[in-house]
Amino acid sequence: MTNVVLKLSARDFVHADLASCGWAGSDHHLAGVAKQMERARIGEVDYLAVCPATNIPVAKGGIDYQVKDGVGTLWQLAVHPALQSCGIGTFLVKAAELRIRNRGLRQAELAVEESNPRARALYERLGYVAYDRQPDSWDEQAPDGSLRRYETICTLMRKELA
Repeated sequence: MTNVVLKLSARDFVHADLASCGWAGSDHHLAGVAKQMERARIGEVDYLAVCPATNIPVAKGGIDYQVKDGVGTLWQLAVHPALQSCGIGTFLVKAAELRIRNRGLRQAELAVEESNPRARALYERLGYVAYDRQPDSWDEQAPDGSLRRYETICTLMRKELA
């Protein structure tokens, strides 16, 4: 067995990245990500792309600074399905935490679907602690292109940043 080592970097997600991120979600989801580019431009959010040397994103995610005072809220975190469990999600979360600290904030929060124990295990391994649960919902695109409401229960988690 041969190990492959990729040198990763985190940078601002840009509009041109949308074309190569079909793995992250439907056209409806990517249109929502495109709207976040404007919020990033005015400083309400950071939206990150994690890339190998090709500069094509293999992971993406946002940090919203408007959800709660003094907190960076991580959301829409995604790693290319073929590359999960390779450390890329850890790299993405650590890059997001660095952005939060660079804003002078000392707390990160996120919500993880209770139907996603793998992601929750990652966040716990990175020091996030559950503190509440809440329902959440959003529009998602059905295979036929129509929109439907997706409803779920999320565990809220937080981490104090050093």
